[in-house]
Amino acid sequence: MESPGNPLPPDAEDRTAMQRLGDWVWDLVSTWGPAILVVLLIRSVLFEPFRIPSGSMVPTLAIGDHILVTKYSYGMRWPLTRIPVGELSLPDRGDIIVFAYPGSDMDPITGEPGVGHWIDIPVPGITIDYVKRVVGLPGDVIEVRDNVLMLNGQVQAQTTKGEFEFVDDRCDPFPTTLHDEALGDTDHAVLTTRRYAARMPDFGPYTVPEGHVFAMGDNRDHSADSRVWGPVPLRNIKGKSRFVWLSYDQCQPGLPLLGRIRTERMGEALR
Repeated sequence: MESPGNPLPPDAEDRTAMQRLGDWVWDLVSTWGPAILVVLLIRSVLFEPFRIPSGSMVPTLAIGDHILVTKYSYGMRWPLTRIPVGELSLPDRGDIIVFAYPGSDMDPITGEPGVGHWIDIPVPGITIDYVKRVVGLPGDVIEVRDNVLMLNGQVQAQTTKGEFEFVDDRCDPFPTTLHDEALGDTDHAVLTTRRYAARMPDFGPYTVPEGHVFAMGDNRDHSADSRVWGPVPLRNIKGKSRFVWLSYDQCQPGLPLLGRIRTERMGEALR
């Protein structure tokens, strides 16, 4: 009479299941790990895409624009970190930069630099990325009077172009005025509100400290920027905005979840 086969003890069955799970995880890592690492390295050192979620840079950048940023424009960093290789260079006045919001990378309890101060990988919650225009360099004196920018005592001339309806990320319209502003060697568009009570207050004079830049949004009365939270440390700058590679308007009918695709903005160089 044949004896029945001995079943595996429970701990052996558990080990077998864990081995199968381990094999599956190893296959996943070995298959996708190198590709993910290459993508992270490219995003950290060379190029990174960003989406524009708010209207602080309208009309230069529209809500729903997706932009490409060159990470090496102001100096190289060690891969996956914000630690510079050598000395960082200053942006030019007028550059549109992406940076980690000052303070978002600090420990909320101690106020000291936290994890986000050192690493540069796309992990939600570590830092908050902003996009603004550089208007002041170290040593510059910044003033804003009646929505007119003054740089080192010199008025940055504005030419009024007409009315402009700004639509925010909730699809609410706001009446604004469109101007061309001469910022040093850069001419660019800015918006100011037509509702006097909604204007940002006058600012300055303020001297930009060493190792920092002063950044403002082109939508001057709908932008929390260096007038509110101070200058941007060079270390926080992630790169220079180059062009729009995708754009959609969720306030206009079109594709589900996206809205109207703005093909006319795709490939537009930023200045």
